[in-house]
Amino acid sequence: MTKILLVEDDPLEARLILPLLEREFGEVHRATDAAEALCAIERADIAGQFKLVISGQRMQGIGNPEFVAELHARMPELLVLVLGTAGESPKDYFGENVEFLPRPLVPRQIVTAAGKMLSRDKSHAL
Repeated sequence: MTKILLVEDDPLEARLILPLLEREFGEVHRATDAAEALCAIERADIAGQFKLVISGQRMQGIGNPEFVAELHARMPELLVLVLGTAGESPKDYFGENVEFLPRPLVPRQIVTAAGKMLSRDKSHAL
């Protein structure tokens, strides 16, 4: 089973995305902000079990590029799917483990992109 961490501060968006991800991939945890997400990836009972972080929040204090950099400083192999916000572009993100989806988008696009990232990761592991 693949564990995914959805970082989404908007309850409505989380309610739309979460069930689709659970149906497709299994276990999905939700964090509402960057601090909660960083704590989750380091929790003793689940540390190292997340394969993918989907970041869809509009962060206060820390921007998405800085959040992704901090995730990779702690876990370089972690896959990160960024749901872009206004003013962001793919050029804001570095690394082979990061994908960027510009908004507007529909929840099914998120599931498709996540599936591609996870399948690509599995093929690299072989």
